[in-house]
Amino acid sequence: MKNLLVASTSTIHGSGYLEYLHDNLKELFKTTDEVLFIPYARPGGKSHQDYTSLVQKAFQKINKSIKGIHEFNDPVKAINEAKGIFTGGGNTFVLVNQLYKNNLIEALRNAIESGTPYLGTSAGSNICGLTMHTTNDMPIVHPPSFKTLGVFPFNINPHYLDPDPNSTHMGESRETRIKEFHGFNTHPVIGLREGSWLEIKDDSITLKGQLMARVFKYDELPYEIPTNTDLTNFH
Repeated sequence: MKNLLVASTSTIHGSGYLEYLHDNLKELFKTTDEVLFIPYARPGGKSHQDYTSLVQKAFQKINKSIKGIHEFNDPVKAINEAKGIFTGGGNTFVLVNQLYKNNLIEALRNAIESGTPYLGTSAGSNICGLTMHTTNDMPIVHPPSFKTLGVFPFNINPHYLDPDPNSTHMGESRETRIKEFHGFNTHPVIGLREGSWLEIKDDSITLKGQLMARVFKYDELPYEIPTNTDLTNFH
């Protein structure tokens, strides 16, 4: 019964917030006029209300209303009663810490598994994997666990960047970091480039967007997969 759009980013170059996904969001949330927003990731340290206001303006363009989960006295009840859910990007450590603090991990997983339409971008997409270990974010807070929703049996790396052979940057590439992850873990990682997303319908998982994705498996060489690749049995 799952119905998710799990995107690398909320904004692509030259486009407004969520603008490149408008048609997909109309389809995703076609059964509801109100979407519950989870602003916990707080990009740039935004307040929950400021972040929610940004999202409200974006969803007005597709005739949907937004209400932030911070506006509810009982966030678990808010999740249980939501007709649609959006978790925005920002810092994954901050997001996961707050989800655990408010006892929302199980409630959110149950809502998704029962078919509540779900949109995730960046950090909100990270939490759909098995763990948050492959985030790009700084660990500015310490969540009680790195385990996340496990909606699919692998991890993702949003905002995946290919190494630039002409760059003078001497730090580690995303590929290097994911190889480090596989020094201690065995589950696969999909590097989602900007403008790419996973579409999940029931048990079907499909790569969408114009760009290929890069796949990292334990003890194997990385490889590319084209858009519209079926990842249903990927593990």
